[in-house]
Amino acid sequence: MSPRLSLSTLADLPAAVARPAYDIAAAEVGVVHLGVGAFHRAHQAAYLDAILGRGHKGWAICGASLRSPDTSDALDPQDGLYTLAERSGAGDNLRVIGSLRRLLVAPRDPEALLAAMCDPRVRIVTLTVTEKGYCHDPASGTLDEAHPDIRADLASPQRPVSAPGYLVEALARRRAAGVAPFTVLTCDNLPANGKTVARVTARLAALRDDDLGRFVAGEVAFPSTMVDRIVPATTDDDRALVAAGLGLQDAWPVMAEPFMQWVVEDLFPLGRPPLEEVGVELVSDVEPFEHMKLRLLNGAHSTLAYLGYLAGHATIADTMAVPAFARLVARLQDEEVTPTLHLPAGVDVAAYKRALRERFANPALRHRTWQIAMDGSQKLPQRLVATARDRLAAGAPIPLLALGVAGWMRYVTGRDEQGNAIDVRDPLAARLKALADEAGPDATRLAPALLSVREVFADLGADPRFAGPVRDALARLMARGAAATVEEIAGG
Repeated sequence: MSPRLSLSTLADLPAAVARPAYDIAAAEVGVVHLGVGAFHRAHQAAYLDAILGRGHKGWAICGASLRSPDTSDALDPQDGLYTLAERSGAGDNLRVIGSLRRLLVAPRDPEALLAAMCDPRVRIVTLTVTEKGYCHDPASGTLDEAHPDIRADLASPQRPVSAPGYLVEALARRRAAGVAPFTVLTCDNLPANGKTVARVTARLAALRDDDLGRFVAGEVAFPSTMVDRIVPATTDDDRALVAAGLGLQDAWPVMAEPFMQWVVEDLFPLGRPPLEEVGVELVSDVEPFEHMKLRLLNGAHSTLAYLGYLAGHATIADTMAVPAFARLVARLQDEEVTPTLHLPAGVDVAAYKRALRERFANPALRHRTWQIAMDGSQKLPQRLVATARDRLAAGAPIPLLALGVAGWMRYVTGRDEQGNAIDVRDPLAARLKALADEAGPDATRLAPALLSVREVFADLGADPRFAGPVRDALARLMARGAAATVEEIAGG
């Protein structure tokens, strides 16, 4: 077996492999990141690697895993280095990223993470903990005060377990030490993500102490963001491909499409890296961009994931190779999503949609439908339900949005169209399965049962303008199957 990627083997890389264009040893941590998974390593860490490469040495990252030690265990022997493989039909580009200078595992040593967050040199804490990591109610955007992690954080605030718990405890400690609060920069797909995380964090702080709650609400900056890059889970085949290109072993490379985008509200009281130098869009209002991405990309992605999985397709590219699914995405985006958007002048939404469909069809990315289908109860409110709400408010029909929701309902029953078990990964999986089992394979019973889950649908589940099309779409899926239903609805 070839040697491992590390600082000592960096010079052995082939000339075609890009590598850090800066003195890695001189890079200083200025950002703590919570949730150091594949997306962060393919997105924010890549941007900050480029910033370090432009001579701004104070913006390296201390990454922390809040649950699993897997990333730390894989990358610590590699001195934090890993490969970013950009894949397209035109070929693969390999780039070694060096911005991740320290790795922590919160459950192993919560004090080490809190100390890192309290370091005065750390001016920004970024997060990619997924929608469920904020311990909130996705339908209302408020803190789920009954969540077991939140209850644990209130019982033992000095040993937090949740992302909001770490934020509040670190901010409390900085305040007590006279250190200005860091900026909290969430990079997750939440509606109005900065405001949502501000609300959740301030509420948790207030439950600990009213004065602390007022401090977090009034003194801490929570800029909103929009992030975009397709990052499939890494497979053993991917590791083999990267090893062949490096001539070295990399335990955990990340695979991504060439495209990436980051839109950030420019609100950083303690300063920020020169993001504009590496193509980040700094704006005063992120919401129009957020809606465009959540609804056109993520809404279509979820629709493809549920219906594609049910139709027997392993990846998004496989699903998009079926003409009826490609037509479905185009019609969903054009007819039902685009009319709900309010974009700034100069945004070419038609070009954005064309590019999205090309990205979905990228044959080099093996983005599994099963992976995208995870945590649907946390994703549907902003990806499909909010769009449907706006359509109904305008008196417009929602047959394609309803089909996406019905695909989720069919999926969370836990049985596919051949009767095989589906490994449903969702915080509400047990509850959803219990509702589905009680209702049985009858759309007139199953749809109302799942529409009663207020964390997903809020009051819209009781609205006949929404419930009716969803029930009808679910009945077609159960009677005809996903492939035939998409063929019928998408048209020729």
